Amino acid sequence: MSAYERPRWLRDFLRFLPLKSQFVLSGNVRDFQLVEMGNGSLVSQPLVATLCHELRKAGYPRTLYYDPVAGFRALSLPGEAPDPELLPRLGLTPGEAGNAPAGLDGFSETLQRLVGQPASEPPTALVADFASRLVNRSAALTPIEHQAFTRALVLSHQAKLTPRGAQASPFFNTIIWIVEKEGDLPDWLVVDNPRIRHIPIPQPDNQVRRHFGSTLLRTFEGGTTATEGEATEALDTLVDQTGGLLLMDLYAIAQLGRTEAIKLSEIGEAVRRYKVGVTEDPWAKIDAEKIRNGVDVIRGRVKGQDHAVVHVLDILKRAITGIGSPRRGNRPRGVAFLAGPTGVGKTELAKTITHLLFGDENAYIRFDMSEFSAEHSDQRLIGAPPGYVGYDVGGQLTNAVREKPFSVVLFDEIEKAHPRILDKFLQVLDDGVLTSGRGDRVYFSETFIIFTSNLGIYRQDATGARVPNVTPDDDFDSVQSRVKQEIAQHFKVTLNRPEILNRIGDNILVFDFIRQDIAKSIFSGMVASILSDLTREKNVSIELGDRVHDELAALCLSDLSNGGRGIRNKVEAHLINPLARSLFDGGFAAGARLKIGRLERSEAGVTELVVEAAAPGGFAA
Repeated sequence: MSAYERPRWLRDFLRFLPLKSQFVLSGNVRDFQLVEMGNGSLVSQPLVATLCHELRKAGYPRTLYYDPVAGFRALSLPGEAPDPELLPRLGLTPGEAGNAPAGLDGFSETLQRLVGQPASEPPTALVADFASRLVNRSAALTPIEHQAFTRALVLSHQAKLTPRGAQASPFFNTIIWIVEKEGDLPDWLVVDNPRIRHIPIPQPDNQVRRHFGSTLLRTFEGGTTATEGEATEALDTLVDQTGGLLLMDLYAIAQLGRTEAIKLSEIGEAVRRYKVGVTEDPWAKIDAEKIRNGVDVIRGRVKGQDHAVVHVLDILKRAITGIGSPRRGNRPRGVAFLAGPTGVGKTELAKTITHLLFGDENAYIRFDMSEFSAEHSDQRLIGAPPGYVGYDVGGQLTNAVREKPFSVVLFDEIEKAHPRILDKFLQVLDDGVLTSGRGDRVYFSETFIIFTSNLGIYRQDATGARVPNVTPDDDFDSVQSRVKQEIAQHFKVTLNRPEILNRIGDNILVFDFIRQDIAKSIFSGMVASILSDLTREKNVSIELGDRVHDELAALCLSDLSNGGRGIRNKVEAHLINPLARSLFDGGFAAGARLKIGRLERSEAGVTELVVEAAAPGGFAA
């Protein structure tokens, strides 16, 4: 492992100590920081302790700490007693706990005394922690707040660089503001102020997580006896799978590992449990035999799409086994883009996949993307940012995945979503994580993502008119080629987002039109199901004559442009509705047996079913 190097923000801070009188530290200020001790060992500690340590090494023997609740206290290094003279020298009276009272007025006056200390006093630094909470709104200060920060502004320019110590090195009495973000302080204090340096503290990168993680491995079961190869592999897994996490998160993962006796070889499981928040892994409990026999199950529900069935099962098997998945493991388990005409089984396939995986076809999360066509509708998915209406509610997508991390997430008719929504999908497909409007990270690493789309079925001609791009008369190879070409055109040219297409890869499954032979099978299945349900639920037996069956088929299969959904609509109009009228108006009761002898059509186009024979009985309304 390479030698530890101080992070850039810390090197920047130390470099500018003799150049700036005040500093604003923002960003990752609540995380642990790594500090190299005198013996070469690395220690993790809070930011304030790190500042005290580094300031001492830079020549500041005194560090004063302030927060809006506890007030002032003297900071000291481990093993040292706080300087008892520091608070009195600044006009502060310590209480029984050693702290001086808090308050914005007292804080402002202390700044004045600190900056005005004589050169005979050793250099002193003041760390103002939780400075974001010193004001209610930085853009609308109260008179007391305005006066305090005006004094801070003036003092930033009045502070003098004074030679001190045996080496007569130049020092300011430095003021360090710790805030969550730079805008928490008044802009007129910070922006374009040549005497104040803003230093953002980033999240830990791979090298920092590697150095910190190496000390955590020993806390896992088997960590002290692991070979060098085993330790290296575990460390690589920990670093790769914790991208975007803080050192505090890594420490919590190690605690979780100790609590739940997770072995070093299973360190990725500790990371998964920490991210997702559950112990059991439904993916590990999936019945492999069900997936092996999935072809027959899916073909029983999705007719005429054998190529899509085989492809989606390959994606499922890859998702379950984890073959080819990236080491960092944040991306969704699987992604499928189902394209094709309406009513050909795209949504039905999503339901069937859910049933195969989790035993319940309703256990999927569905979003109709036609509801997200407005520019700011992305806020409905992830939640409104702070200060906007709906901030406290959260986002529909982030809330749903947090509640059901193991799920199939279906985005229906993706082409109708606003392009800004697609940028969110890029984050999900690439990083497997979304940050909600409330700042919570929601992980999609255990989800199976399905997009459905009608892209490619129609296109715009030279006049801008919408014309068919493919028709049922085209063979499937032509349909597949033209649809994929239009999808590529849409993402690459129309939306200028080719990267989304790259993330989906070869998982675009084009569905064929419902052909006549498949349509007849779908129709026969629907009729059989309706008559079977009548027998089971109403104890009424209906028999259709062959001629009636053929005439119904001719009516229901005359137009296949709307696919299976269109067939169902026609079956409802020409079979279910007439059947309901005949049963109700004829007064047939439970136990009745009817034979439909012929079918008649009125001048208004209403279908009537004529009962040829019936067993006696009265229908109980």
